[in-house]
Amino acid sequence: MHWQGESPGRPNSESAMPATDDEIREKYLERAIRELNSLTREVLECPHCPRGNLMPVLGSGHPQADVFLLKFAPRPAEIEEGVAFYGRAGSALMKSLKRLGIDPLAVYGTLCVKCPVADPSLADPACVARLVEELAVVQPKLVVAMGEDALKVLNDLDVPLARPVEPRMGELQQLTPSIDALVVPNIDDALDDEASKRAFWAAFKVLGQWYADLPPY
Repeated sequence: MHWQGESPGRPNSESAMPATDDEIREKYLERAIRELNSLTREVLECPHCPRGNLMPVLGSGHPQADVFLLKFAPRPAEIEEGVAFYGRAGSALMKSLKRLGIDPLAVYGTLCVKCPVADPSLADPACVARLVEELAVVQPKLVVAMGEDALKVLNDLDVPLARPVEPRMGELQQLTPSIDALVVPNIDDALDDEASKRAFWAAFKVLGQWYADLPPY
């Protein structure tokens, strides 16, 4: 689900200082929408990756999600629609989130390699590094790295105060002082094999308890 919005004009003196918690949250949401829209424009206009006439595959979800799903590269259905986690992977994730009692509005999903290049290694490193901006906008409480390739990218990012995340599936770790990390198998590889499905679920279900333990807003 895409969240888009136009940048509002300069607030007048009466609305410049939010008076209630709801107004403050609304201001932060408006800012996150503006910043994600700006990042989207930059990605769409980026000339560095050899994607030809294909459009990049963009992240989707709530701009201030608690959970940040990170997959390495797009599959054909995602390339066709231009949306991360579109198709079978997205449907499987929605079923998993429902099973764990997680509100889909608490989730944002994106890709390390947004450009649909034939070989993900051809993606420009500067484009992949935009993930740092995406994380800074969403400010999640948990990053779920799906697969070893996604984990490697996450560990190579210049995220402030970040520590390396170990490839330990289904174990909560600390990425930064304010962001946890969870490593799970790549969901794309778990769609057609029962053993892989079980391995994915065994790691992913840890997210359910983490979510249940979140303090109320």
